Amino acid sequence: MSKYFAESELIINQDGSIFHLHVKPEQLADKVILVGDPDRVNLVASHFDSIESECSNREFHTITGDYKGKRITVISTGIGCDNIDIVLNELDSLANIDFESRTEKPEHRTLTLVRIGTCGGLQPYTPVGTYIASVKSIGFDGLLNFYAGRDSVCDLDFEKAFKEQVEWNDKMGNPYVANADAELTGRIAGTDMVKGVTISCGGFFGPQGRELRLPLADPRLNEKIEKINYNGLQITNFEMESSALAGLASLMGHKAVTCCMVIANRVAKKANSSYKNNIDELIFKVLERI
Repeated sequence: MSKYFAESELIINQDGSIFHLHVKPEQLADKVILVGDPDRVNLVASHFDSIESECSNREFHTITGDYKGKRITVISTGIGCDNIDIVLNELDSLANIDFESRTEKPEHRTLTLVRIGTCGGLQPYTPVGTYIASVKSIGFDGLLNFYAGRDSVCDLDFEKAFKEQVEWNDKMGNPYVANADAELTGRIAGTDMVKGVTISCGGFFGPQGRELRLPLADPRLNEKIEKINYNGLQITNFEMESSALAGLASLMGHKAVTCCMVIANRVAKKANSSYKNNIDELIFKVLERI
């Protein structure tokens, strides 16, 4: 017998849309592009040949349309892994739960999810303007630790090595290493993106080693992160969403990868605050390859 999802667990609006996103099941495409900034949804959709539907609620702006014969949904998530938790659970519900019976559909529907974002580079070979596809993502946010089966989709050996090499402070929670979908990563990254290891932080300042008025618990953490070497892998960049996306997608049976443009290099201490003029090229690459 299929599990029944109560009203308190699966909240459906009166118009039949999912609670936060305000998207209806029939408005969701199999191919989904995720962006942080609600305004970037319009930038992505400006490439569409036609627009099928559009809705907006809070930071969640969604447009579904057609690009060269591909039906694509683009949705903004806002900032942080907590928002990814909302978006992924609601997208999966739209795809795999019957809203009429409130039970799981008999056949699983797999979504292809590509996040287009920005990040901070952590290596000399990831200067401002570099495109990075996250092969693995280390979550400082702790989100995946709340879900059963997290060990089955994580690189546990890498987790252990990471904690040892940076002398991890357990007061900061337990980091996890989530894997992106290998086939999707190879297809989206192509030959012109760096395939790297990304750290998803639970904040923009302290968790990423930025020190303003408040001192850091471990002032040397970034220095130690930059020197990490695990089976030839190095940490290439900081951002705030990729670990939750990769981890939740794997648990739910979806394909996901994050592609980011470096807008600040922490080693060179260089930044590009006008990056919005340059990210359209990355959007075009993803639309062509998704």
